Amino acid sequence: MSVVVKESESKQKLIRQGNEMVKELERDFPSLCFEEFKDKANRYVYDHPEITIEKLVHLFILFSVEKISATEPQWTYVAASIYLKNLYESSAKSRGYSHKEKYGSFQQLIHTLTELKLYNPLILKKYSRDEIEYLHTIMDSSRDQYFTYIGIVTLAERYLTKSHNGVVYELPQERFMIIAMTLLMNEPKEKRLKRIEEAYWALSNQYLTVGTPTFANAGKSYGQLSSCFIDTVEDDLRSIYDANTDVSTLSKNGGGLGIYLGKIRSRGSDIKGFKGVSSGVIPWMKQLNNTAVSVDQLGQRQGAIAVYLDIWHKDIFPFLDSRLNNGDERQRTHDLFTGVSLPDLFMEQVEKRGDWYLFDPHEVRSVMGFSLEDYYDEEKGRGSFRKKYWECVDNQTLSKEVVPAIEVFKRIMISQLETGTPYMFYRDTVNQQNSNRHKGMIYCSNLCTEITQNMSATVMEEERVEGGKIITYKSPGDYVVCNLASISLAKAVTDNELEKVTSIGVRLLDNVIDLNEIPVLQAQLTNQRYRGIGLGTFGWHHLLALKGIQWEGEEAVEYCDSLYEDIAYYTIQASHELAKEKGAYPYFKGSDWSTGAYFTNKNYYGKRWVTLKNKVSRNGMRNGYLMAVAPNSSTSIIAGSTAGIDPLFRLEYSEEKKDYKIPVTAPDLSPETKWYYKTAYNLDQHWSIKQNAKRQNHIDQGISFNLYVRNDIRAKDLLFLHLDAWRSGLKTTYYVRSTSVSNFEECESCHS
Repeated sequence: MSVVVKESESKQKLIRQGNEMVKELERDFPSLCFEEFKDKANRYVYDHPEITIEKLVHLFILFSVEKISATEPQWTYVAASIYLKNLYESSAKSRGYSHKEKYGSFQQLIHTLTELKLYNPLILKKYSRDEIEYLHTIMDSSRDQYFTYIGIVTLAERYLTKSHNGVVYELPQERFMIIAMTLLMNEPKEKRLKRIEEAYWALSNQYLTVGTPTFANAGKSYGQLSSCFIDTVEDDLRSIYDANTDVSTLSKNGGGLGIYLGKIRSRGSDIKGFKGVSSGVIPWMKQLNNTAVSVDQLGQRQGAIAVYLDIWHKDIFPFLDSRLNNGDERQRTHDLFTGVSLPDLFMEQVEKRGDWYLFDPHEVRSVMGFSLEDYYDEEKGRGSFRKKYWECVDNQTLSKEVVPAIEVFKRIMISQLETGTPYMFYRDTVNQQNSNRHKGMIYCSNLCTEITQNMSATVMEEERVEGGKIITYKSPGDYVVCNLASISLAKAVTDNELEKVTSIGVRLLDNVIDLNEIPVLQAQLTNQRYRGIGLGTFGWHHLLALKGIQWEGEEAVEYCDSLYEDIAYYTIQASHELAKEKGAYPYFKGSDWSTGAYFTNKNYYGKRWVTLKNKVSRNGMRNGYLMAVAPNSSTSIIAGSTAGIDPLFRLEYSEEKKDYKIPVTAPDLSPETKWYYKTAYNLDQHWSIKQNAKRQNHIDQGISFNLYVRNDIRAKDLLFLHLDAWRSGLKTTYYVRSTSVSNFEECESCHS
């Protein structure tokens, strides 16, 4: 119960407490002046008939937040410090210890949250009392001071464990420790505590963040740990509805989804020989749209789904219009995100202003005896796809629509400038660089365009009654799972800890694969076959500013090349070492890793690379897919850095919460770094593409790469950006972030 100080009572005690808080702040932040705080607080106490101590603390936070600006960014740490005191008190109250201790008994916390059915009982089964007590001793509460105000608020509101009625129990260092304990619980006992200590060190020092589902759900009794999923939908009614069921199951558990619809027949196609009766892909998109809205993610937000279609599909025009704000609402799916799968041949036709032909995939299968979407060009400028495509064009019995390729591209750009989508997926580039092409191909990417892994549809083979039960037999396809974590470049590079942090990150992600129980079984199987992970980075612009490197220039491009080559080397080396320890992934034999083609394709000929290539071919790789750069907007906020590989959006902005705004400034903003924080819409995007082309050469999967353009950009200039991205070897591009589109919904799951 709060003590209310009324006008009739002495307010001196409350004023003394306020003054004592000011003294503590002056001690912790000696370079700042707090006289204004003291005056404001004293005036408030005298001017208000009733006030509580809690209210005064809240006022101190508001006073600090009001002062956060580009000229005085350090006030964010003052606000965070006061907020933390509140957090300590809330936790102490719910757990029954003195708030002066900051952190109470870790042992008691685990027991309490297990009894409340919030923690998984496995933690207490796996760890002894002595081990938990030891891990409690290595937790360092002083690392809480690394948080900015927006960082600690985001962590507390979204990730810390609370009771079912919202009472805070868990504190920041305990969350980091629980993540480490969960992901390493099955390591050999003689090495486990040391590895937990290393993982805790990386997480608590903000060298490394894990994907949102792992961050939020590790150690919990609910939810799963993987970030997002990609499904391929076959062209039959059962497959379409089964896919929707799988989508709802994964969405309920917090996963974001990418769905490939390119196999589904177009509008006007035949069904069972009846001509012109198919409604095409839009009605099935409406179904998915309803699923995204109605099956929310753990009660926090609606589901997040991206759908992809091939640029030669007859339904491409209504698909591109599906998110627009005008036109026939029956043809709109505003809650889905869209992506287009683009072969090199289409981009060549756009360049030369040639014609483009649209086909119905079902008719192609029926007439031609093959599926056009199952092919790609094996080499630049030649290959299977263009051969099969021109066969379709030349076949007189196959119906087709012909349009200028540039007109299709114009419709893409119109949609992008209004809605930010479609995402661009350059399918030939992706498949040419697929390290596991011996086991399949890649049709599309995920919700945030950074995952590129083998895909195939799950097909029902047989369903029959047996012993009074219905038995279903399915042939499981490759249902892609992405497990994400990201390295803070600004911290890991400047502290010379990149190799160590990379090794820790790979081990943690590899363990997620074995720990996770995915409710869609074909996804569980795919996860085990490829053991795909996605180790990424954030804080690129932050790092450039600290190093005094301008975004627009060859120095940044060359630095990007050398840095990401090091990251690639450390990541491959770490996965190789895990393979020696635990065995290679099941599909290693025949992969580009085993043949050495991966290293040749990347032009890795230096001494260290030749040595590593030989080791890999002998001893294997633990993971079939390794690196992917996600958007990281949420977890980079917690870690106090810039998101993903993006340029800073603004030097100073406000992060909007439900009923208030939090001012945020560029990280480590100072008179020295300010000049290197040129903001996104003021940068020449061709320099961003140059950087990303170098980065992409070292990343085996994809990169969440945004293009920032002004809403008055000329069509030809946006076209040149896309052509530049394609020519430069980018696998995907994410949003076209126009100044006319203020709100971009992103998948929380991919914010690793």
